[in-house]
Amino acid sequence: MRSILRGVALVPVALVVALTPAAAGPRLDYAATALNVLPPGQSGSLSFPKNATDQIGLYDGLTPLGGSVKQGDLTRYFKPEPLGLGKEKVVRTEETGRAGLRLVRDRWGVPHVFGKTRADVEFGAGWATAEDRQIFMELLRGPGRIAALDVPGVNAFALALSFRQFLPSAQTEAFLRDQLRLVEAAGPKGRQLLTDVGNYVAGINAYYKKAELPIAPWTPEDVIAIGTLLGADLGVGGGDETYRSEFLSALVRKLGKTQGREVWDDLRQQQDPETPVSVDGTFHYPATAPADVGNAVVDDGSFVGTGGGMDALAPLRVPVGASNALLLSASRSVTGHPLMVAGPQVGYTYPEILLELDLHGGGIDARGASFPGLSFYVLLGRGKDYAWSATSANSDIVDHYVETLCGDDTHYRYQGQCREMGSFDAGLLKGKGTISDHELVFRTTVHGPVIGYATVGGVRVAISSKRATRGRELLSALAFQDLNTNKVTSARSFMDVMNQMEFTFNWFYADSKDIAMFSSGRLPLRPAGTNGGLPTLGTGDYEWRGFASQGTHAQGINPKGGTILNWNNKPALGFAASDDNWSYGPVQRVDMLRTGIAGRKKHSLVSVASAMNAAATQDLRAVSVLPSIEDVLRGSTAPNARAQQLLDLMEAWRKAGASRLDRDLDGKIDDPGAAIIDAAWPRLADAVLSPVLGPLVERLALIQQRDDRANSQGSSYFSGWYSYVVKDLRSLLGKPVPGAWKTRFCGAGDLTACRNSLWAALDAAASDLTVSQGPDPAAWRSDATKERISFGFLPRTMRWANRPTFQQVITFDGHR
Repeated sequence: MRSILRGVALVPVALVVALTPAAAGPRLDYAATALNVLPPGQSGSLSFPKNATDQIGLYDGLTPLGGSVKQGDLTRYFKPEPLGLGKEKVVRTEETGRAGLRLVRDRWGVPHVFGKTRADVEFGAGWATAEDRQIFMELLRGPGRIAALDVPGVNAFALALSFRQFLPSAQTEAFLRDQLRLVEAAGPKGRQLLTDVGNYVAGINAYYKKAELPIAPWTPEDVIAIGTLLGADLGVGGGDETYRSEFLSALVRKLGKTQGREVWDDLRQQQDPETPVSVDGTFHYPATAPADVGNAVVDDGSFVGTGGGMDALAPLRVPVGASNALLLSASRSVTGHPLMVAGPQVGYTYPEILLELDLHGGGIDARGASFPGLSFYVLLGRGKDYAWSATSANSDIVDHYVETLCGDDTHYRYQGQCREMGSFDAGLLKGKGTISDHELVFRTTVHGPVIGYATVGGVRVAISSKRATRGRELLSALAFQDLNTNKVTSARSFMDVMNQMEFTFNWFYADSKDIAMFSSGRLPLRPAGTNGGLPTLGTGDYEWRGFASQGTHAQGINPKGGTILNWNNKPALGFAASDDNWSYGPVQRVDMLRTGIAGRKKHSLVSVASAMNAAATQDLRAVSVLPSIEDVLRGSTAPNARAQQLLDLMEAWRKAGASRLDRDLDGKIDDPGAAIIDAAWPRLADAVLSPVLGPLVERLALIQQRDDRANSQGSSYFSGWYSYVVKDLRSLLGKPVPGAWKTRFCGAGDLTACRNSLWAALDAAASDLTVSQGPDPAAWRSDATKERISFGFLPRTMRWANRPTFQQVITFDGHR
C-alpha cells in the first residue's frame, strides 16, 4: 500500500481512563501461532507513555537479523495476536458507562472489546478509536470529503497535513448521504452495515462527551468521507492518461510517429511476458485487444489543471507502496498447514495511522488492524480459523475523458448534443496565515469532475475524470462485515466475499488447509477500440460497458508451486497494468522474496519470516540489475583502475547479499557498495536510455522515479527503470528475451558505445565520491541516518527496512 502520512507529528489526546481489573472469557481460536507487530505503538498520547513506543523495539529488533531469524525471535520481536486476551493480562478497564460493554486493555494497550450485543461491540470500537486516534480522525474528517468528491487539484492528505479547516457545503453533505440510501438498498446486509455504523458513531461521540472535547459530533457521513480517503489513496489505480499521453506526444515529436509509439508501448510494460506474478493462470483483462480509435493524444505541454489556485496541494504521481505477502501452502510447510507472513504498508507516523482492535460479541469475532473512522470492523487481521491481508493492486479503475468543447469552456458535446457543464460547490477551505479563504467550486461533465483543459491537435478540449468507485465507497465495507462475522468458511468463500470489495487490492487468505489470493476492484469493461493507457474520447461513443465479473479477476488457490508471493507486483499474467503503473517488467522486488523462499522445499514460520526480513534491507538494483550491467562490461576494459574497483566492490557487495544495514549503528551503511550504487545508479540509468530519449529521459524519470533509492518510508524499489535497464542490456547481448523491444537504447544498439557509456557513468560517480569522501573507494559509505525511519514528534527512530507497517505471522492447525 502507499505510504499515506510520513513522519507526522500530531497533537496529543487527553486519555480519560479508569483502572479497574477485569478478565475476559475464553474464545474459540484455531491458530497454532498468531503474532503481529504495529510500530510505534497503540497509544497516541504526546506524553509518550510506554504504549506509544513499545513496538518500535520489536520491529527494529528483527531488522539486523536479516535472513537468520531463529524460533525464539518470533515471540521476541512480534507480540501475541490471540482472539481475546489469550494469556495476556488485563492492565486497564475502560469505564464507558455502557452496561453491556466490557472494554479492557492489555500490556500493549490493545483494546479488547467484549459486548453482550453487536451494538455494544460497535459502540466499544468507536470509543476505543476515539481514545487512541482522535487527532487523525479530526484531521481527516474534512479532507475525506475532498477525496469523496475528487475535487480537482487538491490532495486530500496534503490538505489534512496543512491543518486548514474545510467547511463542507450542503451540496457535499447531500452527495455523501446518497451513499446511505445506496447501502440501504443493498438489503439486510446493507441495513446491518448502517446500524453498525450508527452504533460506532455513538461510541465516538460518547467518548468525546466524557473527555469534554469541544468537537462537533460525528455522523455516518464522516465515516463515508474517511472510507473514501482510504480507498481513493490506497485502493485506486489509473487516472494518469493525460500526463502519459503528453509524454507520447513528446516522443512522437522527437522520434516520429512510428518509433515514438513503439518506444511508448515498450516503456509502458503493460503486458510484459517476463514479469513476475503471484498466482497461476492467465486472466484476460481487458478482454479486448487495445486500440486507440476511441482515444486522443494530448499535445505535449498543453494541459493546465483546474486546481483553483491550490497547486501546492495538487496530487503527486507516486507509485504504490511496500506492502507484501508471503503465503506457503500445506505442501510447502513442515507442519502440513499453510503459513502466512503478510501485511500492508501505510507509512510510519505518530500516532500510527492504523490501530489494533480485538472485537467480540453479537456474532463478531475478529482481531487486527483498522483505519481510524472505519474501525467498526477489523480491516486486516484474523477470524476464528483464518487470516487475511492485502496489498495495493493498482488496477485501472480511473479514466480521463477528452471532452469536445462547444464554443466556450463550459459547454461540451455528448451523444451529438451540446451540453452545459455542471457546477459543484464543495465548500469553503479556510485560510491560514497569509493564505485567504478559498471556495472550492469545480465543473462537471457526465463523466465526472473537470480536472483541466488542454489541446488535442491544437484544438482546445476539457479533460474530465471518472472513478468507478465514486459515490459507492461504503458498499465495500460489506466484505469486512462478512470477514468480521466469520462468514468465510473456505478459500472459495473468501473470494466470494472479497468480490464485494470495489477498491483495487490484492487480498490474501490462509487457513489450516489452503492459501488464496483475490484481486478486487470495480473493473470497467472498456469498449473495443479504446486503449486504457490514453485519454478516451468523451463523445458518448466509448463509454464503459459494465464491469468485470468475478471470474475475470486475477485469483488463485494453492498454486502449483505452493507459494503466493506479492510485493505490489502484477497479480497474474494477462492482467494489464494500469495507465499510471509502468513497473510491471521483468525486474520487480518480489524477486527477492522468491529467492528467499526458493532456498528450501519446505518452510516454517521462522524461515518465511527470515525470507521477508532478508529482502527488507536488500538493494534491488544490486541484486537484480547489476548482473546485467556486469554482463555487458565483461570482455571490455575499464577506462582506469578506479572504475574497475567500483564495479568489483559492487559485485562483492551483491554476492554478500547487498544489504543496506548499519549493523554497528555508526550512522553509515556497512558496505561501500551501497555508496557506489547510490551515486552511480542515476548515471547508469541515463546511460542506457538517453541515446534514444535524449532530454526526454528526465521526463521519464518523473514518471518512473528513476532515483528510487532506499529511503526511510519503506516505499523503495518500485521503479520501472530496473526492468528497462535489464531488458535492453540483455537484448543488446543477443540473449533470448521474451517480449523483446523493437528499439535498442543503450549505445543506440551499438555494444561498444553502450560499454563506453556505462564505464563513463561509473567513472563520473567515482569522481564525485572522491571529492566528497576521499580517494579510497573501500572507505566510502552511504549515510544510514538519512534512511532511518522516523515518527514525527517521537524522539526514537528505527533502522530502515522495506516491510509492512502492520505485519502478521500466523498459521492454523484446525478448522471449523
